[in-house]
Amino acid sequence: MLSVLIICTTIIVLATLLPLSRHPHWVIRGMDFPRLQIAIVAVVLLVVDAVLLDIQSISTLAVMGATLLCLIWQLWWILPYTVLWPKEVKSSSDIHPERQLSILTSNVLTPNRNADALIQLVRKYKPDVLVTLESDQWWEDKLSVLEAEMPYSVKCPLDNLYGMHVFSRLPLEEDEICYLVEKDVPSIHASLVLRTGDKVRVHFIHPAPPSPSENPESAERDAELVIVARSVAESDQPVIVTGDLNDVAWSATTRLFLKISGLLDPRVGRGMYNTFHASYFFLRWPLDHLFHSQHFTLRSIQRLPSIGSDHFALLTRVLFSPVQDKNQQGLTPNITDNEWSKDITQEQDVSKHDVPRPGESN
Repeated sequence: MLSVLIICTTIIVLATLLPLSRHPHWVIRGMDFPRLQIAIVAVVLLVVDAVLLDIQSISTLAVMGATLLCLIWQLWWILPYTVLWPKEVKSSSDIHPERQLSILTSNVLTPNRNADALIQLVRKYKPDVLVTLESDQWWEDKLSVLEAEMPYSVKCPLDNLYGMHVFSRLPLEEDEICYLVEKDVPSIHASLVLRTGDKVRVHFIHPAPPSPSENPESAERDAELVIVARSVAESDQPVIVTGDLNDVAWSATTRLFLKISGLLDPRVGRGMYNTFHASYFFLRWPLDHLFHSQHFTLRSIQRLPSIGSDHFALLTRVLFSPVQDKNQQGLTPNITDNEWSKDITQEQDVSKHDVPRPGESN
């Protein structure tokens, strides 16, 4: 029994140590994802160790000590996405509709043909903006029924799992479809005009994940995140970045994005809002995100019912404030973060100047 538990502990230790490396290989970066699952397994192992082993034995104490350290380390990453952590974004009780903005983000899964379910969600929750990811021409045709109520749109249908569409009740200006890092992976950038007349710089992104079937390394995904982060960091405009980042909220690379960009994560102190995988409750993590500048506070955030995709849709309602709320503080970068971000962009030969800056000319 001790041998079996030692093997299990070794696996937990390896899964914990691998992400400490900044190597972009998909196996290493993939260990960022199941931190919650690793923490749960560590707790189970500790209980089994205490029940079945001699806790006065040095070998038992060593096994339990290693497992406990792994548990503490994993909790350090995921606790900010629980109610035990202070909220990063203030809650708002302001009910003025003209200052509110709601965005529904949905990775529809290209082979999924349950468009009616998504249309029903849109008509029930009435978001100001609908963002679809993995949407091809079939999805574009089916969602065209929404154009009567959401007359502003940007369409990029693709058959490679990276199609993207934006439908909006609010005007979209200076919209542009870009291929920032990879020639077949688009992103959409625009200036969104609120009901107050104020303009919000919005970036809708869906970088490719590190995986054996797509990119063996995370370099391309990380580069796209970094150049968008660097671009918005230099803006005084209200900013929202949303989409399927193919990265978990608690990874080192998402934290790097937040540090460099200065944007806030409304989930911190509220919950994980795991959006993937919709079919397996025991393998879920937050892949779909909405980050925003200090110009916004939070009305609500919720994961919506399944539409047959492998992702749940995410609905976020924020409130625009004309004056930045200085009491909202996110993560701040250090010298090491800045150096790492430079290395990432130089390796892919991309720059923050590649990212459109809608609204800056106004």
